[in-house]
Amino acid sequence: MKLKRNIIGILSILLLVSCKEKANENPPYQQKQEQQVTARDILGNPEYQAISYGGYRKNSRQLQPTMDQLKEDMRLLNAMGIRVLRTYNVQLPHASNVLKAIRELKNEDETFEMYVMLGAWIDCKNAWTGKPVDHNIESEQNADEIKRAVALANDYQDIVKVIAVGNEAMVKWAESYYVQPEIILKWVNHLQALKSEGKLPSDLWITSSDNFASWGGGGPEYHVKDLDELIKAVDYLSVHTYPMHDTHYNPQFWGITNDEASLSQTEQINAAMQRALDYAKSQYNSVVRYMKNLGVDKPVHIGETGWASHSDGLYGPEGSKACDEYKSAIYYQLMRNWTQAEGISCFYFEAFDEPWKDAQNPNGSENHFGLFTVDGNAKYALWNLVDEGILEGMVRDGNTISKTYSGDLELLLNDVALPSINNEINN
Repeated sequence: MKLKRNIIGILSILLLVSCKEKANENPPYQQKQEQQVTARDILGNPEYQAISYGGYRKNSRQLQPTMDQLKEDMRLLNAMGIRVLRTYNVQLPHASNVLKAIRELKNEDETFEMYVMLGAWIDCKNAWTGKPVDHNIESEQNADEIKRAVALANDYQDIVKVIAVGNEAMVKWAESYYVQPEIILKWVNHLQALKSEGKLPSDLWITSSDNFASWGGGGPEYHVKDLDELIKAVDYLSVHTYPMHDTHYNPQFWGITNDEASLSQTEQINAAMQRALDYAKSQYNSVVRYMKNLGVDKPVHIGETGWASHSDGLYGPEGSKACDEYKSAIYYQLMRNWTQAEGISCFYFEAFDEPWKDAQNPNGSENHFGLFTVDGNAKYALWNLVDEGILEGMVRDGNTISKTYSGDLELLLNDVALPSINNEINN
């Protein structure tokens, strides 16, 4: 009897060791599967505000922000209520360094919370080479980009909650690099298969982030079978809408009506900005309609929208008169109010001005989409956070966070131009 008990005991120990060894064979993220926040919990949740983030301070991306600079930005964004960042590629060190910075901050303070929508950049053949591009064939670099994204999603599974395959990679005005939907579909299906095989976290969401037209909200040239299959394959649709750009390219909504001419300057601008919001809503809704016409019903969130605070070109005083800090602040607040009320995540573009985007023209609009200036001044959209002390003690590159225009609204309004009268606007 004693021998029998001993044998049973030995077998039990061997079984326990065997189970332990099998558990150790699982991928690292499967060993850490604690109760964690998922993309489903984050997206559409007003407690998890989102933003597009680039930490570049100089006029070239060759000058990468340091780890200390990234952590400084993370603390600042966290203080203002941001909990989800969007990055754009994993070719450069920026995205992986952002993830490392977040992990270090979490290790320093267990209450620190920040998640990432990780972008994998997708190009067509010969993009950015000076050779003739072929939009029907993808770049040989895409496969490595996807591998890097997969590796980071596994290494930082507590932080990376979404992988976005491509950024405006299907819209046909992206002549330098756009691809056909079948290429995006290929990589989305690949990532979904990795999830099914246990090679990516099962709760990681996969999408592509693209212009509203590319998601079916535009003309019939976009309405192809591969797009329909892509809509069915992603976990949600990440849609871009930019009324600011259409103040020049499609200004059917932009300007002041004759009836508004007697209003005050700010009342006229507020009316124009409300129409800009309605225009963005119409683009968003056009995507939702197209999706539902396919018999699909899944989340649709805004992967990008924004309004530059300065332009010396098409959107400035000699153009559509769209860009200044007052209008950009009004758009920001209108967009936040609408999306949070409707349960839509909005990765607002963007956190900080990035001078590399139009390095040859410092006054170009692309350099001025940030809610903060490069040196850490809070633009008008965030003046209230300074007043409320929410940004007290925060710095950027040694600069304390202060208001642009020294907080003088009258001075700011001197730089605001009224849009022109537009008799074609339908009230």
